[in-house]
Amino acid sequence: MKILLYGLNYSPELTGIGKYSGEMCEWLAENGHQVRVVCAPPYYPEWRVGEGYKNWLYCTEVIRGVRVLRCPLFVPRQPTTITRLLHLISFACFSFPILLRQWDWKPDVIICIEPTFFCVPGALLFSKVAGCRTMLHIQDYELDAMLGLGMGKPGRIARMAKALEAWFMRRFDMVSSISYSMLDNAALKLGTRDKLFYFPNWVDTEFLTPYGNPDIFKNKWNIPANTRVVLYSGNIGKKQGLEIVLQAAKELGVHKELLFVIVGAGAAKVDLINLAEQLQLHNVKFFPLQPYQDLPDLMAIADIHLVIQKKGAADAVLPSKLTAILAVGGNSILTAEADTELGLLCEKYPGIATRIEPESSALLVESIVSMLSELPPKQVGVYNQLARQFALDNLKEDRILTRLVEKLANR
Repeated sequence: MKILLYGLNYSPELTGIGKYSGEMCEWLAENGHQVRVVCAPPYYPEWRVGEGYKNWLYCTEVIRGVRVLRCPLFVPRQPTTITRLLHLISFACFSFPILLRQWDWKPDVIICIEPTFFCVPGALLFSKVAGCRTMLHIQDYELDAMLGLGMGKPGRIARMAKALEAWFMRRFDMVSSISYSMLDNAALKLGTRDKLFYFPNWVDTEFLTPYGNPDIFKNKWNIPANTRVVLYSGNIGKKQGLEIVLQAAKELGVHKELLFVIVGAGAAKVDLINLAEQLQLHNVKFFPLQPYQDLPDLMAIADIHLVIQKKGAADAVLPSKLTAILAVGGNSILTAEADTELGLLCEKYPGIATRIEPESSALLVESIVSMLSELPPKQVGVYNQLARQFALDNLKEDRILTRLVEKLANR
């Protein structure tokens, strides 16, 4: 098949949507499909265009057999509601001419990635011009996330935006998403389940295993061998609400053997570092994102992994970092309401993770203390077997992407 992917984020971004889009397209190319990508230069989660790229120039490159067409966009230094909207709109506008130029390639299908939903009209128009099938893959409900986090006020404009969103979604041949609760949300918007396809994020279970070497990063970062580590790794944005991690660290400061390690980048990182300094926290260390090939050893330092989100974010966004934690058999604490995807996952698979209500540092403190009292100090080869088995049974890359190809071929 000829497959055209249209989306904002793409490899070599190390986290989030770009990582999965890159892995998907490379897998498709390796398995005999012709793949092109219309995307932006890498900028996430640092909100800074990567070295060797320019945010105001068009460029074309080939990455592992995939032809990648990069389009200009506005990248704000400090994302706000307004600047983030301008950021998304700028990509949709600058990428549309390049998208239209792909009509003579005659793709069999165009896969449009949300975010950004601003690209949806262009993707549908292109499908009419090129005569190809359409798939909308929802990694993140932009509108729902904004409203859930209080970035937009409910009212007439919000209702009109939701109605327009549903109208466009109904024009796609297929709509997929990464969790069952997000598919339920899509069904409400579409008024039917006929077009829906469960297409979860995956993990390389042969690369991410419980056998990473914790000494590599403990030595690199001067962390004593007997230190018990609570690790957060990933995007540091507003929807995470990582302030409760610092509050928990403040309350647990008397535990000299306990260290909070925060690894990542994002729009809220500077504010979080400033808050840690204001609180005079000596049991918190910040580090930048690490190369993907080092991820197994990074994950191995953690006695406890954290998956933190604010209220209202859990159903709109399924955190991709959880798949890596499950693959390495990590013991994790995640914040989510009981009726969300994460909450239902914990209920269906007891022991896979510990769920607490969001935005409560007291509950986080209680859970960390309880978990550390029950777990022996971290050792290589000692891991959460329920979490690892779930990843082996449900999150293997080949299995998930083979199902996608079958779905596209039979549509």
